[in-house]
Amino acid sequence: MFDVIALGELLIDFAPKSVNEAGYPVLSANPGGAPGNFLAALTKYGCRTAMIGKVGDDAFGRLLTQTLADAGIETRGIVSDPAVFTTLAFVSLDENGNRDFSFARKPGADTCLRPEEIDEGLLEDARVFHFGTLSLTDEPAASATRQAVSLAKRLGLLVSLDPNLRKPLWKREEDARAAMEWSLRQADIVKISDEEIEWLWGLSPEEGAQKLIREYGVSLVYATLGPKGCHAVTKSAAVTVPSPAGIHVVDTTGAGDIFGGSAMSRFLKLNKAPAELTEEELREIVRFACTAASLSTQKHGGITSVPEEADVWERANA
Repeated sequence: MFDVIALGELLIDFAPKSVNEAGYPVLSANPGGAPGNFLAALTKYGCRTAMIGKVGDDAFGRLLTQTLADAGIETRGIVSDPAVFTTLAFVSLDENGNRDFSFARKPGADTCLRPEEIDEGLLEDARVFHFGTLSLTDEPAASATRQAVSLAKRLGLLVSLDPNLRKPLWKREEDARAAMEWSLRQADIVKISDEEIEWLWGLSPEEGAQKLIREYGVSLVYATLGPKGCHAVTKSAAVTVPSPAGIHVVDTTGAGDIFGGSAMSRFLKLNKAPAELTEEELREIVRFACTAASLSTQKHGGITSVPEEADVWERANA
């Protein structure tokens, strides 16, 4: 049985490494895409995972698929399509390591996944289905995502969501808002940033987390606070956990995804429903995830920056 199946974008992140004599950035290619980063953390920490998505039948597509396989992620749900190119993302970083994205995705292979290309057998043999809203920006991937969510709910899987708002990928902000609202109402577990909560409702992270519990039927919410840590809630518990201090940030790409995968790995090891978590168990989940995400920012990229579990615990317990 698979612990987690994720559906969504798999792409190449081009991050600046240096600047040439003419002032143009010299870019380093890294494997990326939020679901892939999420699964990489889960797999690193002992969970069995699989990916559903689409890449181009090109050098980058083959490299990405091999990278996931090398990380221990099942890749039979990844479709290789000769008609489209693998999606590319160009990352720019400010002096604090915070990133901005430009996408070569008109279309990119990830948006071209068709409903009939979903390997439903993967979902029939899983505990959790995970997705994000980037797979809802364009057809046919939007229909494929909705079909997969519907199947996951019929099969009784826990549904996990990271909205992962990227405004430049949406034709209209109201479309992004509608997709996010729909997605939140499907989910049992949500990892959402303080910026996304502010954008959606104009609320604080604490208020937004409670809104998701009370009004959306979510069972477990991680409201991430950037470098400040995370506020997490269930119906019966609430904790706020700071990130470790003294981290030298190089690149924040994938840190939120690694937080999500790390948190999910600890949650699944408890073998409990979200509502059954004690406050101390919730605190330990978030402490591990905050530490893993923080340590990941010391390296470039997403999939390749997941820290070793022993290093996470050493820092978390310092």
